[in-house]
Amino acid sequence: MASSADSSPTRWGPKEQRSLYLRWFYLADDDGDGRLTGRDALKFFAMSNLSRDDLKQVWAIADSKRQGYLGFSEFMTAMQLVSLAQAGQEISQDTLSHADLGSLQPPTMEGLDKKLKKSNGNKSGSNIVAYHPVESPMSANWFNSKSGKKIALKSVTSIIDGLKKSYIEKLRPLEKTYQYNDFVSPLLTSSDFDAKPMVMLLGQYSTGKTTFIKHLLKTSYPGAHIGPEPTTDRFVVITSGPDERCIPGNTIAVQADMPYSGLSSFGTAFLSKFECSQMPHPLLDHITFVDTPGVLSGEKQRTQRSYDFTGVTSWFASKCDLILLLFDPHKLDISDEFKRVIGSLRGHDDKIRIVLNKADQVDAQQLMRVYGALLWSLGKVLNTPEVMRVYIGSFNDKPIRETAAGPLGMELFEREQEDLLSDLNDIPKKACDRRINEFVKRARSAKVHAHIISHLKKEMPALMGKAKAQQKLLETLDEQFAKVQKEMHLPAGDFPSVDEYRETLSAYNFDRFERLRPKMVQGVDDMLAYDIPDLLKQFRNPYQ
Repeated sequence: MASSADSSPTRWGPKEQRSLYLRWFYLADDDGDGRLTGRDALKFFAMSNLSRDDLKQVWAIADSKRQGYLGFSEFMTAMQLVSLAQAGQEISQDTLSHADLGSLQPPTMEGLDKKLKKSNGNKSGSNIVAYHPVESPMSANWFNSKSGKKIALKSVTSIIDGLKKSYIEKLRPLEKTYQYNDFVSPLLTSSDFDAKPMVMLLGQYSTGKTTFIKHLLKTSYPGAHIGPEPTTDRFVVITSGPDERCIPGNTIAVQADMPYSGLSSFGTAFLSKFECSQMPHPLLDHITFVDTPGVLSGEKQRTQRSYDFTGVTSWFASKCDLILLLFDPHKLDISDEFKRVIGSLRGHDDKIRIVLNKADQVDAQQLMRVYGALLWSLGKVLNTPEVMRVYIGSFNDKPIRETAAGPLGMELFEREQEDLLSDLNDIPKKACDRRINEFVKRARSAKVHAHIISHLKKEMPALMGKAKAQQKLLETLDEQFAKVQKEMHLPAGDFPSVDEYRETLSAYNFDRFERLRPKMVQGVDDMLAYDIPDLLKQFRNPYQ
């Protein structure tokens, strides 16, 4: 029997569609790990008799996040695209968006009926109905094993799995040996790799950070407070969950499935000012938002904080996929603390977007002056010749004040809002690429750190005058950095801040540092030069 459409139920709706595609997915997923790899897809999709170019496009749209595999929902998308292509329609995201998917018949898959009958003979139908494909939790257990332990190549079924394997086998041993977690960033856990993309909002109080999140969600979230005074007094992570509730910071920091264990290093003082707001929402299934306390001006307010505010924002910046700096026309001054916060975002410039919010509170002439003043202020702080992208608008649920904005302003605000929302919509699609980018950045940073630490150990005397030698090394740390850079041919841009390192190093005994282990460093070099390119090649579009 050539057509598998005969195996579909008489009544055809979303429930029946899911049930049928679940059986197909179960058959196509050879190892039953809930992931359809390129190799699995090549065999299964061939039954559609579509051309290689068509199937290449089908895979590209279904695997829009570039994970290197299809989960069940992506598999359903692929099957719907195949059905549309067989009906003579163009294979595109636009076609899929406008199609009546509820009544779309399943595609014709040659020889599938025979395979289904054979499969049903081996497995009872009840197993298929009960089967709910989930991503394999196997990789989470890798982090419980000994550092450097070899992981079987067949266990790697996605790009993220490949990064976990490289981290555990090659990068983590280097980080542990040279105490990278004490100087730069805590050791990574499985949840750090699997975490959903994050968007952090920063700005002075009453610039509309919480309102901005509510505007995107089109509803309030548990624990949200809005007012003209500084209302958000804590870091709030807004994420998806089965019900609406707030979870205290100390609880989140110890949850293995949450990527926030690294925040424990900031102590109870911070964790008491940190919480997680959970709620069921389709947008939160793909993105997590981080709402932050308003940055206050003046030295007095800074000293009143019981935790390292700049350190926390820097930690979140390294984990986030997008950082929105919010300003409003009446709060363009960049305070000392805000300047330090923006400075802590060094190295994450590509993630930063500037939002001039509440722009309908001034008329067109004033807005032009405000925009110029904002760019001038930012130019002094960001220290880059390039101009940051600034989105202008009024991101709240109230209609735009046409009396202030005028017809030209209305059109401008609408276009700017569309651009920003488009930027946000692209985040889940770029999440895997961002994860690779951050991983490579971390590996380069860890390698430089290993060279710095081993160099300081080498410069220490064998017997006498150790305290004096250590003090001299600390005082001339910038010279030591230059020496390491020259000797090892390392890029200057990979080196950390001298002042921050000096402060951390002062608490350590250099004599107890490890000497350079060339084999370990070479392992990280090989990982960057060969393992990661091979990984990307292995999990690229199988029809390329």
